[in-house]
Amino acid sequence: YKVFSLQNPKPQLGKQRSRSPVRQLVGAVYSATMATVPVNPKPFLNNLTGKPVMVKLKWGMEYKGYLVSVDSYMNLQLANAEEYIDGQFTGSLGEILIRCNNVLYLRGVPEDEEIEEADQD
Repeated sequence: YKVFSLQNPKPQLGKQRSRSPVRQLVGAVYSATMATVPVNPKPFLNNLTGKPVMVKLKWGMEYKGYLVSVDSYMNLQLANAEEYIDGQFTGSLGEILIRCNNVLYLRGVPEDEEIEEADQD
C-alpha cells in the first residue's frame, strides 16, 4: 500500500499516518455541520398535531397556524393560518392545505411566542 504526505508528495511504502491535515479539516467541518440530531419525521409531525407551527415554503412564504393533520405523503393541514411574506404579516387565511413538495421546513412555535404576538396585535 502507498501513503501520500502533503509535505512529501512522493509515495512512502510501508509508512502509515494517523490522519492527514486535510482529513482532520474535513472531519471538523463535518462535525460542525452535523450538530443537529436527526429526527424521524412521522412521529415528529404526529407530536405537533394540534399545536401551533410555522411552515416555511421553498418560495419564501411562511404560514403560522395550528397543525390539524398530516397524511402519508406529509401534506399539511393548518387551521387559523396566517401568511407572512418577508417576515411581514399579509393576512389571515383560515384553514389551508399545503402540498408536501412545497415545504422547506416546519417547526413548532413555542406557546410564549404565540402569546407575545397576540399582545402585539
